[in-house]
Amino acid sequence: MNTKFQNKIAITIIRVIAALVVLILAFLIGRILLQGLPHVSWHFLTAPSESFVAGGGIGYQLFNSFYLLLLTLIISFPISLGAGLFLSEYAPKNWVTEVVRMSIEILSSLPSVVVGLFGFLLFVVQFKMGFSILAGAIALTFFNLPLLTRNIEEAMRAVPNLQREAGLALGLSKWRTITKIILPEALPGIVTGIVLGAGRVFGEAAALIYTAGQSATSMNFSDWNPFSPASPLNLMRPAETLAVHIWKINSEGIMPDADAVSAGSSAVLIIAVLIFNVLARYIGNKLYRKLTASK
Repeated sequence: MNTKFQNKIAITIIRVIAALVVLILAFLIGRILLQGLPHVSWHFLTAPSESFVAGGGIGYQLFNSFYLLLLTLIISFPISLGAGLFLSEYAPKNWVTEVVRMSIEILSSLPSVVVGLFGFLLFVVQFKMGFSILAGAIALTFFNLPLLTRNIEEAMRAVPNLQREAGLALGLSKWRTITKIILPEALPGIVTGIVLGAGRVFGEAAALIYTAGQSATSMNFSDWNPFSPASPLNLMRPAETLAVHIWKINSEGIMPDADAVSAGSSAVLIIAVLIFNVLARYIGNKLYRKLTASK
């Protein structure tokens, strides 16, 4: 068997595997959308859910999902950025750094239900936050921190050392070299980390059952005072997200149209994740071109 033939076989196998991955993804997304989209309407997206009667919507759950995602990213991204920057650019090669990296890997392998129970015991019970958006956001920060940190670290490590040497040779300090050269160049990888983390947060249910709760309280969308009990911005109110709602209605079995609501909610969840991915990559590419002056 000559080398060219072996090369053709290897390339063919790789292409088949890549096509198989795309087909599996297309099958999953297509099946969920085909089953769920017929049940999606403006009323379904905006109306509150109903427990014992048919015709409810997912308005509160959809808002809670985006609100919780935003809060989690606001809390976790600065911490992850600082940790990734330190590990990539400043951390010495010693046992302390290895312990930090090992701790991050262990934290990333924890099951989400364990993170949820930890958040329940610490934030809900010990800190007396109750089932609240804030408790859920902090629990999801622990859940999301390792993934974001590793992605940011790897994105910065992928920038060639010549870029660092060029910045230092021009008289820039190490900090300015990082902020003006390394971070803009690593931006696409950082955006990828944000997208992956956001997808996990948006679809997470187990950790939120024990922290954010399983009830969607009534909200007054004309009241934007974060200290008001009925305000959508209130951090201390319980907040059932879309993923928790799907799990709840399928486990309780008290909703007459549970199958339709579950299918529609799954379709909305998939569409929301896809839209977030597209928007995040679009904004990331725009920022990358602006910061690096590339076309």
